[in-house]
Amino acid sequence: MTTKRFLCLVPFLAMLLIAVSGVANAADNACDGLPKFTALKAALDAATATETSGLNNQMWATIVDRDGVVCAIAFSGVNRGAQWPGSRVISAQKANTATAFSLDSTSNSGGSGQPNGLALSTANLYSAVQPGGSLFGLQESNPVDTKAAYGGPGINYGTKQDPMVGNKIGGVNVFGGGLALYAPGKKIVGGVGVSGDTSCADHNIAWRVRKNLGLDHLSGVGGVSGDPARPDNIIFDITPNPSGGTGISAGGFGHPTCLNTSGSDTLPPVQP
Repeated sequence: MTTKRFLCLVPFLAMLLIAVSGVANAADNACDGLPKFTALKAALDAATATETSGLNNQMWATIVDRDGVVCAIAFSGVNRGAQWPGSRVISAQKANTATAFSLDSTSNSGGSGQPNGLALSTANLYSAVQPGGSLFGLQESNPVDTKAAYGGPGINYGTKQDPMVGNKIGGVNVFGGGLALYAPGKKIVGGVGVSGDTSCADHNIAWRVRKNLGLDHLSGVGGVSGDPARPDNIIFDITPNPSGGTGISAGGFGHPTCLNTSGSDTLPPVQP
């Protein structure tokens, strides 16, 4: 390459570097107001120790921002082999699902939307996505980005350097363990997902993680649970289907019961 051609390329290369840097900074900035690794790790450890129902397993947890960008990933236990390895990506799916299908009051305009928002946990989606349900097929709608999910060395999984951090993970998960995050003012800012135990215990632990992080300001936000103090709580209203197959949820948003899991109706109420 001649010197003249190289000099002509310099402005282009500079612009390219600025653009790439801008994308990276945008991803970083999207997570600026959300808890990072240390805070998530502490919240997860405390929640896992408190909730001993289900199988009493160690857990994975992921936080994403409102756009689904992964902000932090952590695990409880002595190392990353103390939990189900498959639960790392599942926790990210749950976080993405919770923020992707929850709203705050900004959804209300022009005569449409939810005046107080609408918080849906991943547990609330179970019945609606079953064959014949009103949301059947939802779980296939936003595939996981496998490059983001499984890239990089495994030794970094669940650390500050986890390769999912800064990337959009995608994925839709439709059993307990994912909750939207609401900042003061009932503003939705992202989602948290927890995985590693029964789906009911996952929900309870995610609830405690959100409480520990102080991002449960959704008192008065709409929900389907029927409990204004816990609008996106898990619902156990499924009865056997006399025709066989999946049971029938009376309200359409029910979740199956799980082995040894209890206490969902006594989880801490959300904050104003």
